[in-house]
Amino acid sequence: MNVFLSYILLGLSLAAPIGPINAAQIDRGIRNGFMHSWLIGVGAVVADGIYMLVVYIGVVQFLETAFMQTFLWFFGCFVLMYTGIETFMNAGKINLQHARGSEPLYKSFFSGFFMSISNPLTILFWLGIYGSVLAKTAATYETSQLILYSSAIFIGLLIWDITMAGVASSARKFLTSHLLVVISCISGISLIGFGIYFGMQAFHNLFG
Repeated sequence: MNVFLSYILLGLSLAAPIGPINAAQIDRGIRNGFMHSWLIGVGAVVADGIYMLVVYIGVVQFLETAFMQTFLWFFGCFVLMYTGIETFMNAGKINLQHARGSEPLYKSFFSGFFMSISNPLTILFWLGIYGSVLAKTAATYETSQLILYSSAIFIGLLIWDITMAGVASSARKFLTSHLLVVISCISGISLIGFGIYFGMQAFHNLFG
C-alpha cells in the first residue's frame, strides 16, 4: 500500500507544476465552472495516457525524430496561441451569472487533449519520468503490479485535475468581475507566452 500511495504522490507531483494546462483550467473554471475546467484536465490526462502507452510499448523512437519533434513544436505553438488569443479576446465577456455552460463540454476536453498531445516536453517528460519508473518497476515487480502502479500515477493526475477544477470554479464566487477579467487576461497571456516559446523551439529545430 505504501508503494501504491507513493505512485499516487508521483502522479500529483507530475501534474502540479504550473504550465499551459493549469493556466487553461484556471481560466475555464472561472469562465464556465467545474465541468469545463475538469474536462481540460481529463483531456490532458488522456494524452498523458497515450504517451505512457507509447513509452510502455517502446515506439518512442518515432516521436524522437527531428521531423516529429519539429511538427509537434509547431502544432503546439498553434494550439497554445489559438487558445491564448481566444482566452484573451473573451476576457472582457465574462458574466458571473451567465457564463457557466456557455460552450460545449467537448471543446474543453479537446483543448486539454491537444495542448498536451502536441507538447514535445510531454514526450520527454514521460520518457524521462515514466521510462525510469517503468524500468525500475519492471525489474522489481510483475506485469500486474506494473499496471497497478501505472494506474496509481493516473489516480494522482486525476486528483490534481479535480482539485484544480474545484479551486478554479469555487474561486469565482469570491472574486469581482474586474478581477476575473484580470485573471483571464493573465491566463491568456500565459498561454500565448508558452505558444511563442514552442514556436521558437520549432524554428530552432529547423534552422538551429
